[in-house]
Amino acid sequence: MMEMSALRYIALLALVLWIGGLVALGAIAAPVAFEVTAARQLPEPRMIAGALFGEMLRRFTLVSYAAGVIMLLTLAIRRILGPRPRHFGFRVGIITVMLAASAYAGVVVASRIETLQREIGAAPSSLPDGDPRRIEFGRLHGLSTALQLLPLLGGLALLVWEIKE
Repeated sequence: MMEMSALRYIALLALVLWIGGLVALGAIAAPVAFEVTAARQLPEPRMIAGALFGEMLRRFTLVSYAAGVIMLLTLAIRRILGPRPRHFGFRVGIITVMLAASAYAGVVVASRIETLQREIGAAPSSLPDGDPRRIEFGRLHGLSTALQLLPLLGGLALLVWEIKE
C-alpha cells in the first residue's frame, strides 16, 4: 500500500511539473521575455526574446520527456504490483499522445523554426506581411503552440483521474 502511494505521488509530481511548466512558459515566460526586451529598448528585442524563450522551451521539452517517462513507468509498476489502475489503457494512451506531441514540437517543429530563423537572419515580424518566410514562421509557431495544448489538456484529464482515484 505504501509503495502504491509513493508511486502515485511520484507520478502526480511529474504531471504537475509538466502541466505547471507549460502554463508558466506560455502565460508568464514568453510574454515577459518579449515585453521586457522591448521595454528596455535592446537592439533586436524580438530576436533576443525569441532566442531566450526558444532555449527555455528547449530545456523544458527535456523536462516534459522525463515527466512522461516517469508517469509511464510508475503507471506500469502500479499495474504490475496491483491492483491495476483504473482506466489504465486510456491513461497510457493519453501519456503517449502527450509525449508524441511534445517530441514532434520539440524535434521536428523546433528544428524547422530554427532553420527558418537562421535563413531570415532577423525577427520574422520584420519581414513584410506577405513574405512566404514570415507566413511559414507564423504557421510553425501556431503549430508549436497547438501541439503544446495536447499535453496540457491531456495532463488536466489525467489530473482529474488521479484526484478521483
